[in-house]
Amino acid sequence: MNGEFRTLKQIFDHSVKKYAKLTALSMFERESMTYSELGDRVAYVTSMLVGAGLRAGDKVALLSSSMPNWGVCYFAAVNAGMVIVPIMPEFSGSELDKILAHSEAKALCVSDKLYTKLSDETKEKMNIVIRTKNLGIISQTCTEQGEAAEPQPDDLAAIIYTSGTTSAPKGVMLTQKALATQVEICYTMQNVDENDVFLSILPLAHTYECSLGLLLPLSHGSQVVYMDRPPTASALMPAFKSVRPTIILSVPLIMEKIYRSQVKAKFTKSKFMSSLYSVGFIRKFFHGLAGKRLKKTFGGRLRFFGIGGAKVERETERFMREAKFPYAIGYGLTETAPLIYGAVPSQTRLQAVGFAGKYVEGKLIDINPETGEGELVVKTPCVMLGYYKNPEATKEAFTEDGWFRTKDLCLFDKKGYLVIKGRANSMIVGSTGENIYPEEIESVINTHRLVTESIVVAEKGSLVALVALDKEKLEEALAEFKDNVSAKYDELMRDIRDYVNTRVAKFARVSKVEEQKEGFEKTPSLKIKRFLYKRDK
Repeated sequence: MNGEFRTLKQIFDHSVKKYAKLTALSMFERESMTYSELGDRVAYVTSMLVGAGLRAGDKVALLSSSMPNWGVCYFAAVNAGMVIVPIMPEFSGSELDKILAHSEAKALCVSDKLYTKLSDETKEKMNIVIRTKNLGIISQTCTEQGEAAEPQPDDLAAIIYTSGTTSAPKGVMLTQKALATQVEICYTMQNVDENDVFLSILPLAHTYECSLGLLLPLSHGSQVVYMDRPPTASALMPAFKSVRPTIILSVPLIMEKIYRSQVKAKFTKSKFMSSLYSVGFIRKFFHGLAGKRLKKTFGGRLRFFGIGGAKVERETERFMREAKFPYAIGYGLTETAPLIYGAVPSQTRLQAVGFAGKYVEGKLIDINPETGEGELVVKTPCVMLGYYKNPEATKEAFTEDGWFRTKDLCLFDKKGYLVIKGRANSMIVGSTGENIYPEEIESVINTHRLVTESIVVAEKGSLVALVALDKEKLEEALAEFKDNVSAKYDELMRDIRDYVNTRVAKFARVSKVEEQKEGFEKTPSLKIKRFLYKRDK
């Protein structure tokens, strides 16, 4: 593309013409559509929106599971100069009603299951409700003729409601130019072409999947394959074998689960194997063997396994490096459309993020002179206009001289790689003044065989680890102690504490471990809502 396109419609029109006969979007083992057919469907949905009185600038909500018609509805709105409002399916019914009201959406494209989560009042307010499964009309209250318009680079293209871990959802406003430029930034980091097949396993309403997993492949003639079920191991295995993807975008949790349950568990199942695994060069040999098998499991063609959305655990990343697995690391925020820093498979460095993308300027402010850590602020054409109808939050998101505040505390290492230390608002100041990043401690806790996830909180000058446990493994550990389960349970909690404290700095040690029996309450993007678990410091 070489930067000649400044709107999503320009990108779309170019691709539909250039790649007309190639497959664009498909559902695993079901329907598929060519670029030409994609163009026809988009025009059809646009005509439905215009026929329901919508005009350029009007909001079109998109609430659907991932499927080819998700992209159809997305482009039907943005190509007509309308504003798409993609919404994460995991929001509760009441949250969905509030978001739809706040966004002032006049149209709704929705999948069957999610439609049932909405109130009748919300449904009745829509000019038109379109079923994503077959693009049929569920309801229509307006038959006036609206009007589409050629979108301009600075026009608002999307409002994306973030699911913050510290606050209520906010609507991020992204322009046509921001999203079109994001496509170019992604491509300069990692080229894709008509030979690439993306297997989509993340929600399309997440900016990460939408920008890198839909807009990027469609701009260069690639194919995207969707699944009609959650990405569990049993669902993914046949898809890997059949689709043989070249590119997958993921979150750390997926590879962390594979490492813990299939790799580490296998090499530590006996004391003898565990002792061998603890020897560096033997571990690397084992990981090399596991890596070859893993690449075959993924279909044998995988060249890019992108990881974003959260920091990957050190032990899991070490495995991927030693296994020569083609993983990449990306960093960004919804507010930056999202990618701003990254490292492709040939560039990755343990526990580092990488380098700034094209057009991205980054620097640290409020730097701690002892550690070199500071808050990362950036300037990029992809940064949001602001939060929809929230000028106070918008003002707080930028420095006085116009840099966007990521609120992530970072440093640059000796080779210039960006290293994320933790969120500024979750950092804990230790009793003797040290900066403690709970995310770093949690990445250690989560490697314990009994722990599935955790958060670390400050309580009266000490650190407490709240942990969700693997119920099956916990029951196995307690099974042989029927007469003294309580004592054994306490012993296991101490074991987790000791496991962590031998692997972290002295000032980052936890004083106790508590089980979060009901699990953690999470945002729609599956991040723990930290603010719910704060304690008296």
